[in-house]
Amino acid sequence: MAKYAYAPLSIDEDRRRRDLASNDVSSGGTGNGDYLVHERMPLCVGFCVLLAIVFVLSRTGNQDAFLTQQQQQQQKQQAVIASQPQQHSAGSTVPVVQVAEHSNFRVPVTPPLPSYEADQKAKSTFATPQIHADDNPQQKECVCPDMDNPDDVVATLREQALAKSPPHIIECALAERGESQSACHLPSQERYAALGQKGATLWMTGCSGAGKTTIATALEEKLVKQYGKHVYRLDGDNLRTGINRDLGFSKADRAESVRRTGELATLFTDAGVITLVGLISPYQADRDAVRQRHMEQGLAFYEVFLDVPLEELEKRDPKDQYKNVKAGKLKHFTCVDDPYEEPVNPEIVLRTHEQEIEDSVNQLFRRLERDGILIGAPKLAPPGLPNPDGDVIVDLHVPEELKAIRKAEAETLPKVLITDIELNWLQTIGEGWASPLRGFMREGTLLETLHFNSILTDPFNLTGNVNRLERQTDFSHFPEALPPKRVSMSIPITLSCTSFTRDAIDGSNAVALVTQMGQTVAILRDPEVYANRKEEIVTRMFGVIDFDHPYIKHIYAGGDYLIGGEIELLERIRYNDGLDKWRKTAQELMQEFQDKGADTVYAFQTRNPTHSGHAYLMRSAGENLRKKGYEKPVLWLSPLGGWTKEDDVPLDVRVKQHEEVLLAGLTHPGGLDPETTVMAIWPSPMVYAGPTEVQFHAKSRRSAGASYFVVGRDPAGMKGSLNALAHADDDLYDGDHGRYVLQYSPGIGDMQMLSFVKVMYDITDNVMKEPDPNRPDDFISISGSKMRLLAHNGATPCSPTHIPTDLVEANCVPTGFMVPKGWDMVVDYYKNIESDKWTPWSKPVVEPPVAEHTITEGGIFGTTKFVLKSTMYESLWHDVPLHPTDYPYKGDDTIINMVTEIPLHFTPKMEVQKEKANNPISQDSNKDGSPRYYTYGVPFFNYGLLPQTWEDPNLRSVDGYGGDNDPLDVIELGSSQLEIGSITPCRVLGELELIDEGETDHKILCIAMTDKDASVIRTLEDLERYKPGHVDRLKDWLKRYKTSDGKPENTLASETPKTTSQALAVIQETHLRWRALCGHDGTPLSMLSSKALGFWLNSPGCRGD
Repeated sequence: MAKYAYAPLSIDEDRRRRDLASNDVSSGGTGNGDYLVHERMPLCVGFCVLLAIVFVLSRTGNQDAFLTQQQQQQQKQQAVIASQPQQHSAGSTVPVVQVAEHSNFRVPVTPPLPSYEADQKAKSTFATPQIHADDNPQQKECVCPDMDNPDDVVATLREQALAKSPPHIIECALAERGESQSACHLPSQERYAALGQKGATLWMTGCSGAGKTTIATALEEKLVKQYGKHVYRLDGDNLRTGINRDLGFSKADRAESVRRTGELATLFTDAGVITLVGLISPYQADRDAVRQRHMEQGLAFYEVFLDVPLEELEKRDPKDQYKNVKAGKLKHFTCVDDPYEEPVNPEIVLRTHEQEIEDSVNQLFRRLERDGILIGAPKLAPPGLPNPDGDVIVDLHVPEELKAIRKAEAETLPKVLITDIELNWLQTIGEGWASPLRGFMREGTLLETLHFNSILTDPFNLTGNVNRLERQTDFSHFPEALPPKRVSMSIPITLSCTSFTRDAIDGSNAVALVTQMGQTVAILRDPEVYANRKEEIVTRMFGVIDFDHPYIKHIYAGGDYLIGGEIELLERIRYNDGLDKWRKTAQELMQEFQDKGADTVYAFQTRNPTHSGHAYLMRSAGENLRKKGYEKPVLWLSPLGGWTKEDDVPLDVRVKQHEEVLLAGLTHPGGLDPETTVMAIWPSPMVYAGPTEVQFHAKSRRSAGASYFVVGRDPAGMKGSLNALAHADDDLYDGDHGRYVLQYSPGIGDMQMLSFVKVMYDITDNVMKEPDPNRPDDFISISGSKMRLLAHNGATPCSPTHIPTDLVEANCVPTGFMVPKGWDMVVDYYKNIESDKWTPWSKPVVEPPVAEHTITEGGIFGTTKFVLKSTMYESLWHDVPLHPTDYPYKGDDTIINMVTEIPLHFTPKMEVQKEKANNPISQDSNKDGSPRYYTYGVPFFNYGLLPQTWEDPNLRSVDGYGGDNDPLDVIELGSSQLEIGSITPCRVLGELELIDEGETDHKILCIAMTDKDASVIRTLEDLERYKPGHVDRLKDWLKRYKTSDGKPENTLASETPKTTSQALAVIQETHLRWRALCGHDGTPLSMLSSKALGFWLNSPGCRGD
């Protein structure tokens, strides 16, 4: 905050110090204060002179018209008055000015000054006399200019006065020395931000009757009434009755009028007012001078030329002025018999005779909008495109030069698991689609979102709240002034976690975010952990009760806590699904719009293939924008890329169909012009929250450059499930509510909506368009459900000349309904809808870390069809030896061979398949057939099996629990990630006996001999010493890891882990049971547990040949 103090007078510092010294009584000075007189006398004299000048200028002007010819002649005949020095009481000599005979410059011979009444009898034009020094310095001659034309005299004197350098006036000074005086003024950026607009001068020049006042008045009304902007008009009506009332219509007076008005406009504009000046201002030099004054102060100036032919002006002639000129009643009329110099390079040209008043107003409005004048923030977007929401550019990717440092830091941080849906949200935040959000919501931000569908921000720190959203939520202290800007934010963007993760990150200043596939993708700073109030979130967010709603189920499946904090993306988020070329950040997309030359952008979101009805709506929207005056509106074809419900059309089907739409161009009614269309995937998940969600859809598109959003019926809605309370198997939201809410939502700003209109297929010309009420029989409806049925039936093109009324019965689709290759893709999908070849939404395709001497088959990693087999062993369960057989571990019973199934930090629940041939490793599945993942947190261990072991269900523990019918599980507690299918020598440290759903499930604890700590960690006591709390975290995990899936807790047979020797005994017992399973001790299959029936045992190490 600037500190203010009165500025010192500009005086001679040496004299000041002498005077101060002479007046310092303590130093022997007189202390009489005479120095003050010397200091302040120049100020007093200057003030008196200023008053005199003001008085003189107030008397100047066109008063000669009121003097009679005789009075003027008398003035010219005044005698020359000699000036002689006169003595005054103070002893000073004051010269008396001698005035030439031809001058009308009346100066009294001696004081006092003439009375006001006397002065009114004749006009006095005051000038600064030119004094020429001669040999006698006491004698001077005053030579004044030719006074035959008083207007010229006034102009000359004014020019001389203006030519003088203005005094250096200091308005204020900082209390501290050496700091800039500008700190005492409110910076323009802060002023504009507070006002919500920038100052600008629109200098409207043109001949009388061109429409300056009319258009300025209409523009003022639009800006003030519709947009709440501060606007003021300066024109002849409000200038000549006040500040310019002393001016006539001579060239000099016109120039002075322009100058004064320009100075006023400069002040108004500097104050943040949009200033509309309507002056003929016929001379280019005068207008250029005003422009220069604006440029010197960095102010926006637009010369607006109303270019209207003279013959059109004569037709209009609202005041009969042109008529009077022709009749000879009016002389020296600008643009007729007085010159008008047309602007050379005006910023804007209005040909008001060729366009309606509204069109002219819109042209000016669009220019102000394009240049960012109508917003207070600095212009961050290309011309014509809006600023990102919140007036900040958000791009949270770590700079290239810091990536290595940040990645190394992330390796040391506590880990937080994020699901694939949360990865979509992470991308949405990090790439700027949720600006001004810079991380997962803190509790305060979430509350504002839930209750207001918006958040308050202060991007320019006007109220001291610039980083409010990035601070820990404080429920005890609130700011004195609220943040000034309301930004749309209707959807909670949160990160859930379990108590396990909460405890793991407690006290940490930063955490690493890890995906389900074990990839560390981001750092989250200053984490804020708070309760996940699921019911409150769901009821406020959705406003409906339907526990089978897919996203409501997702919310309830989340952990009991939420983590807020700001994020840094370590790398660009890529999904490697063949669609990444269509994924662009908000800033990249904005640049592409600029490259296309867009002066506005309208976005069209898609969840379905694009047919010619959609294409008609998109093309029509572009045509309507061109009618508004936009030269190149660009369409953003915006397929939704994040999570969607199961029965939505997959992302890859939609994107590839859209590619065909663009390739077809305008050659097909279902095509789009690639020159004016940009396709880019929008990364956010779909939450199906109807009117609440569509607000986020719109604001997010604005952050990438869209000013218009095309919205249809029931946006972001869906049918309720059979268990919905009020709308079972019916639309959860009224189809018209979304559009209505969007138009009036808080914080949406000046983004505008383009509504769908109903379109049908015209069988007469094979296109989709608005139906003609005069030809109802020529139009047929092709609904989404009918399209899906036709595609599922493999409908072929109908005859162009004979389109049946019942398309389903004829099993044909009109040729103009969809581009042909695009239709083929849709048919392929609906005919093979159960195939797993589709990409339903943006999920990362990751190459798994697999060991040498293994091969992968089937589907991609992360699906149940992924299979890994060993090329060294027929079975990783039966053929790999229990203990290493090579030096240096041969013969050491404490060293076992661990076969890795789940690497460190990975959550896909990989395990050996006991029933399948060769016992491959693949992903376990849930009861509904979906792939199974750990959801409790990020695994901090490698997980695998101990070969040649079997937990026999017939072997009962002392508590009566039988074995879980699997090989022994091994948990490796080192720091390095092991590869899937790897065989790693591992030192046994101990064992935990888990009771899991009524079965005994032993967990052997070990550390890999390749780990950096293997030489010092030989027991569980060593583990606790080098990794404090590790065992306690493991016990919590084992007991509670299923609770995040809605299952009950497990128990431990003992909270105290077993020792190494006890663990070795368990290993030996399960090895013997495996030998019986494989018949090595002669046990027939019939003697084994029935649960072992179906196991594949035909490998060489088991019952194979």
